[in-house]
Amino acid sequence: MSENISSKYTFWLWPFSFLYGIGVFIRNQLFDWGIKKEKVFPVPVICVGNLAVGGTGKTPHVEYLVRLLKDKYRIAVVSRGYKRSSKGFILATKEHTCKEIGDEPYQIFHKYPEILMAVDGNRCRAIDKLLSLPDTKKPQVILLDDAYQHRYVKPSFSILLTDYGRMFYNDRLLPVGRLREPISGCERADAVIVTKTPRDLKPIEYRITETNMQLKAHQQVFFSYVEYDRICSLLSVDRKLPFIPTSDDAVLAVSGIANPKLFVSEVRKSEWQVEELIFSDHHDFKESDIRTITQSFQRLKGRNKIILTTEKDAARLLQNKYVTEELKGCIYYLPISISFSEEEKDSFDNMILKHIQTFQQNKILW
Repeated sequence: MSENISSKYTFWLWPFSFLYGIGVFIRNQLFDWGIKKEKVFPVPVICVGNLAVGGTGKTPHVEYLVRLLKDKYRIAVVSRGYKRSSKGFILATKEHTCKEIGDEPYQIFHKYPEILMAVDGNRCRAIDKLLSLPDTKKPQVILLDDAYQHRYVKPSFSILLTDYGRMFYNDRLLPVGRLREPISGCERADAVIVTKTPRDLKPIEYRITETNMQLKAHQQVFFSYVEYDRICSLLSVDRKLPFIPTSDDAVLAVSGIANPKLFVSEVRKSEWQVEELIFSDHHDFKESDIRTITQSFQRLKGRNKIILTTEKDAARLLQNKYVTEELKGCIYYLPISISFSEEEKDSFDNMILKHIQTFQQNKILW
């Protein structure tokens, strides 16, 4: 499993981590004591988040919930819209760009345009605005994307994600490790999902992982797996890869996500020759970056060649003014989703649906 990360860091970071931990502890205590107020809303609010910075798969898990619920309820997703160019509250429309609402909200909304997609750093304000919509448009269920630490909203149900390759109980607080808050923060979760679980995990390893988390009796644990769909063209999801990859073909794998290891590993499963260009998470591709991508692509030697990127990066490249139409025609992306085992899928789905039904029944009795 993941290695003990503390040995990778020099001792002088520990005082900063200690001070950071004190600050987070005091903040959480203020909420726990009721000095800082958490707002409760009259609809089910399901929060998806994590304790660590970086990619644990929040967006595909939110998308899973959207697929589960969208045909049964009016759904709204609320996100802060990380690294967007706009400010304040925005209710997404098809006219909004990736830069205006953020790459993750853009991805979710364009896959599921029938839902409400709101971005606002102030989640309470966003939910208030959504609930002020006419009754025929008002959401019946709200999904909070990456809001585990946004405690001004009191979720009706909290889902905590943790990457199997870097479990929260093996991690440390920033800046020594990648934890945003102490391990004790997991106590606020109603369910924990171990993400990016290897398919070949042995039953004993499942049990060891659950034991090491030391969760409360009421907290349910699930294990999810990454699924990759067929390769899609940047210009059209219906346009297929025009050739079957062989060792004579080449691909430039371009990614700007928090953890590109799984993406690169999936790309390398094919026979083609692979070159990598790795950028930082939520990377804003500038003119110099596009020039680097273009030059690297031109240097590839192969009978056929393409640029292959992640689903999240695809949105930023599609709307990038420095990417020529000719280059766009060479860019493809690898869609991602998550799955559970058949047994866990039924259990997880029923847990979510039962929570919403129970919430609505209790609301009637208020």
